[in-house]
Formats: sequence, structure tokens, C-alpha cells
Amino acid sequence: MKEVVLKSSDGLYTANFSSAELHVIRGSIDIFNITFKPDTAVYNLRKKQNLAPNNMVELHVKRLTLNHIHPFKLYFQHKLEIGEVLMESPVVKISYRLNHKKDTVLKNNSTAWQKISKNLHSIQIGSILLGDVKLKYEDYSGADLATTEFKEMNLSAKDLLIDSTTQTDKTRLLYCRDIILELNNYAAKSPNGLYTYKFDHLKLTTRQSRLNIEGLTLTPIKTNAFFSKSDKDKFTMRLDSLQLDRFDFLNYHQYRLFTASTLSLKKGSIEVFGNPNHQKPSSDRVATFPNVGLFKINADIEIDTALLQHIDVFYSEFNQKSNKTGTISFNNTDGRFLNITTRPTALQKNNICAIDLNTWFMNQGKLDIRFAFNLTDANHSFSYKGHLGSLNLKVLNSATRPLTMIKVNSGTLKQFDFDINANSTQSRGKVTMLYNDLTVSLLKPDSVMNNLRARPIESLYANVFILKHDNPDNAGSMPRSVFVTETRPPESPFFKFAWKTLLSGIKPAIGLDQKKQEEVVAKVNQMAINKQDRLVKKQLRIQRREERRKKRAEKAVQQNKN
Repeated sequence: MKEVVLKSSDGLYTANFSSAELHVIRGSIDIFNITFKPDTAVYNLRKKQNLAPNNMVELHVKRLTLNHIHPFKLYFQHKLEIGEVLMESPVVKISYRLNHKKDTVLKNNSTAWQKISKNLHSIQIGSILLGDVKLKYEDYSGADLATTEFKEMNLSAKDLLIDSTTQTDKTRLLYCRDIILELNNYAAKSPNGLYTYKFDHLKLTTRQSRLNIEGLTLTPIKTNAFFSKSDKDKFTMRLDSLQLDRFDFLNYHQYRLFTASTLSLKKGSIEVFGNPNHQKPSSDRVATFPNVGLFKINADIEIDTALLQHIDVFYSEFNQKSNKTGTISFNNTDGRFLNITTRPTALQKNNICAIDLNTWFMNQGKLDIRFAFNLTDANHSFSYKGHLGSLNLKVLNSATRPLTMIKVNSGTLKQFDFDINANSTQSRGKVTMLYNDLTVSLLKPDSVMNNLRARPIESLYANVFILKHDNPDNAGSMPRSVFVTETRPPESPFFKFAWKTLLSGIKPAIGLDQKKQEEVVAKVNQMAINKQDRLVKKQLRIQRREERRKKRAEKAVQQNKN
């Protein structure tokens, strides 16, 4: 066995043990204190020759048991056959260095079977079981060393066969028909300490090329502490399951090439809380665009399809003027993402990432939306078009009251359609909003009651002179559509830019075009001036009444003296 390890690794690894016990009657061998480690001198030499592997493995096993061995086949037929291999409490250390991005082994190099064929015709092991594995993984590929430690891990391999028929079998990984890795109850903190991520169960099977994670959560630290340490939005996530199909584990393990046919996210929620500090960023936030952020990950990725199934999405923001938090929701969201890739060969074939989403806006209106992102355009172009079905506009109050200090008193949305083309600097498109019986109330903070109360005069003015209560205005008229153009400030992130484009179409649709908005500002300013004038006049009246009262009192005192 020592010779097999040495030859099959071309001298890179050595195997040793302290003692062994042979049990002839039950056909088993116990080997104690096994060490499997690399020869650093051989590794450094191969590194100079650009032949060193990216992964280095060290293994220590207290006890290894070989069951159902066949010594006569080994002696007479030169076939090493073992029914079962059991490893007790193995400790594994894997060190990863990105020495090369593709296989540097020369095509004429011998296979593992060719290297052992002079001594053995074949090696066959029915199953290999590793229980309670302790794994330490050190990644040296980034700017800083990233260390991850796993416990409660079980590893099993089935039908390991090294012979002339399997030496080039691509369906096997490490000559095994299937390797299954399971990990339970894992939790860790993000490098910046702001998040804790954990999962209940992970299972990887190489035969199915499937990775499945159950009970995945991402939890931030407490809100005040989070925003005192970060100027980014706060995320919370919970997923029943995350699954990768046709996941090429070996290429990811060796070269960090992330390849999968399908990524499925099933049943859960994603919550985003906007940073309330509102500090104007000093840099361009174009990195928030999906077709930019994908490349910021700095990874080689090719995923054919990503699927969302029954995901609830919530966005919340705190308004310092109202001292309240508003929330919008997209409930029971299903979606399909096509062509998520940063790989140059894939981008040459198709440079568009298409996204189709179906959701219930505020858990009431059916919203269908399609995005298309250009993954190679220097201007980061994209488009989005969608249709929102009917809903009672009063459901918007959970967002409009705290965030805009506007309360919808009545109104029914018939449909909302939009078709926008954009890039990192500008957006253009068409917005159509059909609705009936829209009325609103304008609100202001009430510091005494810690609430929002109506501004009756301003509300009356808005409903009588500003708002268009219906679109179309009547049964015989044409619906109003608005053509929009919006320029993106560098500090504006992606979703804010997309929303402001839609808002620039919604405002004119309900009567708040640019001219009317200027009139409203002028009217509100004049009303404020008039109110101040009334307060001044009221104060003068009070002062004059006080002076007259004082004079009457002085006159009465004088009359009494007389």
C-alpha cells in the first residue's frame, strides 16, 4: 500500500502507520495511526516546473479497518480487493493555491492504473466510510488567507475501481462510482463579522453531480450595530433548500471553475433594509447593476438556469422625516434566470442574461416582469418591461404613509404597464397607468402623538386642483401614456434608478407633471408664507387686545382713585 501511494502520486505523497493487526478468521486488517502527507520538496520542485496541483491534502487516521480482504487474489492474481474500508475520526487538512487554471499534466503521462500495473492488475474497494470527519480548509488564492473548519461531516465512497477499463472513465470521480459528502449543523460568521450564515444539512453526490443544502439562513447582527459599522443595506435570508444540478465539483475543487446546469432556490424569504444614514457615496454605484456585480465576484461562473420558487421579498426603509419605517413586498415570487456567466467562451455564444419574474405585489396585484442584461456592453445596457394587474391602491399605504407621507384614501388600479431601455447613464421608455377614483391625503409628523396626521387644506388643494382622479378621464377618451427619460446620478444604485424611471412616468399620469410640480411647490411655499402672515397678524391682534385691556384696567384704577 505504501508503494501504491508513492507510485500513483509520482512521489508527491507518502503513507505511514505505527502498527497493524491481521485477523485471518474474519478477513480484516486494522491499521493504526495512519498519516498521509505530501513531500514538500517534491511539491516545490513541481511548482517550479508548473506541474504542482492546486490542492494539497494531509490526513491522519487513528484507526483504519479493512474488511473482507482477499489475500489469495492479491498473491496469485495480483488483484487487491477489499470489501469495506472504515476510518475512525479522520483529521483532514486541505490547502488550496491557484497554481494554474487548467490541467498541466501532459497528455502522455501515465494513468494511475499504468503506474501500478507492474505490481497490481487492479484495485477494487466496495465502500469507503469516514465518520465524524474534522476538516480544515485553507484557501491561499485570495489577498488574505481564508480558513474554514468543518465538524459533524460524513464522507463515503462506493465502488472504487482502478483497472484498465476505468483508467479513462469520465463518469467516475477519483475512480469511485459515487462519492457522498454530508455535513450537519454548520454555522460561521462572515469575514466582516456583520452576518452569521448557517445550514441544517448539506449533501454532495458526485454520481448525480448534485449539491443540496437545506435550512440555509443568513442573519445580520442587530440593526443599530449593523448600520454603525456599515454604509450598505442590511440583508436577511432564509431558504428551505438550495440545489445545484450537474455541478462540476472536480473542476471547482481543482481550478475554481463554477459550472452547473441548474441552481434552484425553494421556499423562503429575502428581506432588505435600506441604510438609513443616507450618506452620499463618493464613488459611482454602477457596481450595483447585476451585469456589473456579477463580474465583481471575480469568479469563473457558468450556470445555465437559476430558478426561484415561492420566495417572499421585502424591502424596508426608515424615513427620518416621518420617523417611521415603510415596507413594500413581492410575495410568492417565482422566477427563471438564463445564462448567468462570466466565462468568455460562453459569452461569445450568448451575452444576454434574461430574467423572468412572476410575483404578487403587496400580496395583491399580479406582477410579471422581464429583464434582459447585456453582459459584455461597456455601457452596461439592460431593459425591463412588465405588467401589473388590478389592485386596491390603499394597500400601498404601508409604504406611502411612512416614506412619502401620502395616504391613499381611495383608488383602484386597473393595470400598470412599462417598457424601458436603459444603460448605466440614462433610461428611456413608456409608462401607462390605468386607474379610477384616486384620492389622497397629505400628512405631516405629529411629534406629540408620535404619529402622522392629515394636512386638510393641502390635501383638499391636491385633490381638487392637482390630481387626475381617473385614467382614462372618461369612458370615451384615450388612456394617457407617458414617455419618460431619466438620467442616472453616479451615486444612484440600480434599483433606485429603475424605480425613479417608473416614478417619472407615474407622476405625470396622476397629474404631477413637471409644470404642475413647480406650481405645487410655488403654491405650498405661498401657503406657508400666508400661514406665517396669519400667525404674525394673529400675534399682533393678541398684542393689541392686551394693550387695550391694560389701558382699560389703568383707566379703572384712575377712576377709583378719583
